[in-house]
Amino acid sequence: MQKPPGRIQRLVAALPQRYTFQSLIGKGSAAYVILADDAQTNTQVAVKILRPEVSTIVGEKRFRREVEILSSLEHPNILRLLDHGTLEHYGLFLTTPFVNGETLRSRLRREKQLSVRDATSMLTYIASALDYAHGRGVIHRDIKPANILLPEGSVIVADFGISRAMVTEHVQQITVTGVSVGTPEYMSPEQISASGNLDGRSDVYSLGCVAYEMLTGKPPFTGRNWAEVFAKQKSEAPKPIWPIRPDVPASMEAALLKSLAKPRDQRFSTAGEFVQTLASPA
Repeated sequence: MQKPPGRIQRLVAALPQRYTFQSLIGKGSAAYVILADDAQTNTQVAVKILRPEVSTIVGEKRFRREVEILSSLEHPNILRLLDHGTLEHYGLFLTTPFVNGETLRSRLRREKQLSVRDATSMLTYIASALDYAHGRGVIHRDIKPANILLPEGSVIVADFGISRAMVTEHVQQITVTGVSVGTPEYMSPEQISASGNLDGRSDVYSLGCVAYEMLTGKPPFTGRNWAEVFAKQKSEAPKPIWPIRPDVPASMEAALLKSLAKPRDQRFSTAGEFVQTLASPA
């Protein structure tokens, strides 16, 4: 067993005694993720510990309300929520099964671009998970390669557990605290603008950004800072795919570009419709 890094020792020490720290397996602007042994279930779990400043943004009541809804999601392509709670004086945590495998982000770092067949297969699983969640009133709000887990023979969408609670007020909170609670390269224009209630078409846009990166090696919109990416997401058209990937069928590119329409009423109404059209022959 490793010793927790100094900056998170206090957070780990505040976890319920059923969890025994094994290693730090991830960290970001919003949370730390540790591998732990769960004495209650005799399994290894991933414990996501929200950074204290993010816990303050979310708020305990809101966090509990959202995760109670999200813990009811049972789908083979959605990472289950096992436990959640409050760390005394330090904030919030949630627990999921530990998935032994790489993420789509790590695979894209290694391979840069995926084959049309592999990309379509993965997108089909992701769309199934999103349609299931959307049908139950749950929007992910942070679909990106780092949240797509690839255990052998499967595709699992992670981080439904805190996305809804965290991302709602993202623009103001990024300005005020410097904490990014979304990923600009995959955020829909309406999510960036905080214009009205989000619906499943926001996730369709994010899925389109992921699909674009699968095929070209880069998200459709990048920049030197958040503001530059935000501006492109709201007003710039994505570059054509065919000069980069001539093997991508024109019908597939057309479907992908429709998923990235700025007005949400011009996108596909569901993730399943997007992927079905994406996979259809010309």
